[in-house]
Order: sequence, then C-alpha cells, then structure tokens
Amino acid sequence: MMLDSLSYKTKQFFVVLIKLSIVVGAFYFIYLKLIENETLDFRVFVDFLNKKEVFSLKNILFLLFLSIFNWFFEILKWHNLVSSITKISFKTGLEQSLGALTASLFTPNRIGEYGAKAIYYPSELRKKVMLLNLVSNMMQMAVTTVFGIIGLLFFMTQYHLEIDFKKALYALTLLMLVGAFFLFSLQHKAFEIKGFSIKKIIDFIKNIRKTIIFKTVVFSVLRYFIFSFQLYYLLHIFGVSISYPNAMMVITSMYLLSSVIPSVFIFDVVIKSGVAVYLFSLIGVNELTILSIIMIMWLLNFVLPSVFGSYYVLNFNFSKEQTE
Repeated sequence: MMLDSLSYKTKQFFVVLIKLSIVVGAFYFIYLKLIENETLDFRVFVDFLNKKEVFSLKNILFLLFLSIFNWFFEILKWHNLVSSITKISFKTGLEQSLGALTASLFTPNRIGEYGAKAIYYPSELRKKVMLLNLVSNMMQMAVTTVFGIIGLLFFMTQYHLEIDFKKALYALTLLMLVGAFFLFSLQHKAFEIKGFSIKKIIDFIKNIRKTIIFKTVVFSVLRYFIFSFQLYYLLHIFGVSISYPNAMMVITSMYLLSSVIPSVFIFDVVIKSGVAVYLFSLIGVNELTILSIIMIMWLLNFVLPSVFGSYYVLNFNFSKEQTE
C-alpha cells in the first residue's frame, strides 16, 4: 500500500486529517438535518416548542436521564459482547461506542460503525469485533421485531390500516425468494460477509457463551423500553392524551415499520418520519407534534451522544505498531 512507504509522522498527519474530516462530516450532517430538513422547518420547530412551553427544568432533566440510561445499556451491551474475545473497561467501551456513533452518523444505515469499532483493536481481532457488532445490532433488531409484531397485531385490531394486499403479496414473494437464496447460500457456503461465510458467522455466534448472549438480549430489551418510554413521555408533555398501552401499540409498530423499510441515509429521515406521521395520525396526533417529537428523540439519542463522541474521535490515536 502507498501508506506503507510513508514515515510515521506523515501517517500521523493523515490520521489527524481523517479524524477532523469525520467530526466535520458528522456536524455538517447534523446541520443539514436541522436546518435543511424538508419534513420539518427548523424555525417552525423552534417556534412550536416556544409556544408549547413544555420544557420545564424537570422535563429536561428527566429526558436527559432517559437518554443517559439508553446509552448506558448500549455501552454495557458492547462491553459484555467484547468480553467474549478480550477484556476492556467500561470507560473504553464508552469511548468506542460514542466514537463509533460519531464516525458512523453520516454513513448509510450507520454501516461505518463496524469499521469504526474494529479500528480500536489489533488486526487479528478486527473481524471478530465486526461480527460482535453485527450480533449487537441483530439482537436489537430481534427485540424491535418481536415487540413490533405484537404491537402491530394489536394496532391492526383497533385501527383501520390501509394495506395494499397486492403489494404485500409481492413483498412476501420477494421475502420468500430471499429466504430461499439465503438457505441455498448457507448450504453451499457461497455467501460471505467480510470474508466470513454464513456458516462461519453462525458458528461464531454459537461459540459465544450463553450468559453473554442472555445479557445482550436483556440490555437490548432494557434499551428498547427506555427509548420507547421516552417517546411516550414526550407525547405526554406535548399534551397528547393517550394511555401507555395504546401509545406502545403505535410506538412499537412505528419502530418495526421504520426498521424494515429499506432506506439510504439521505432518505432515512423522510421515510421514518412519514411512518410516524401516518401511524400517529390514526390516533389523532397532529403532524407537527409528532415530527417535533421525532426530532427531539434524534437530538437526545444521536446528536447529543455524537457531540461527546467527537471528543473521543479527536483524541483517538493508533499505536505506533498499527501505523508502521
């Protein structure tokens, strides 16, 4: 590689340049989503919050408390998974989790998180670290799917959802074809992710201790209920009169549908906001209220942690062995 011929100091210069690019890119992405958001004008958002006068010191502190605990369990989940291959401190887990969030904020579906976490480890552990990150995301997605299906079934029994059954049949057929391809690839060891066949990935997961998998599931469930309750609390302080069970039907359905709809990061906000607006409109929540709540959730759980994460990105350094 061309970098191999460069001196240590020159490589360090490029590392600093990359770190600055990541932080600038993350903050520019935040700026675009705030100022040039087509679904919610930032000035309208600020004026709406001022008119509502919903953010007392008590509400702000409680919302921050929920966000801190959301990320506390995410860091615990990562710390727990990494313990299957090496020992790290909670502080190191925090640095890696928040730093990876900042580095991946502007990448499609936060795919950059895999490389960002792997780079903290020596080369012989990096593929395992990426697989552990895959396990972490799979567990969170599994929890979202299970609760989402339950919520959606209850939701469909109480509210009329306009479902295009022809399109649903097409989607089901496509899903079955993908499933058949997956099984074929698994049997013939043809499909690979980052150099690992599906069979090797399954074997890797099987080799993780059951106690670690159990804790990962528990932390994923706790995170799910924390950020779901945070959304419910925002509905409450915005004056939406709805019981917790009814709210959870909509919230779990929203997270499920938002997660399964394919999207790239440019259209991610539009798609997910559209799902939220549609579902909550069925229970009488106006568009501006739900868009404002979704924006606040994003600010609390992504923007705020990424601001702290930028500190860890800027202070990250390769060891001399890694850059030689």
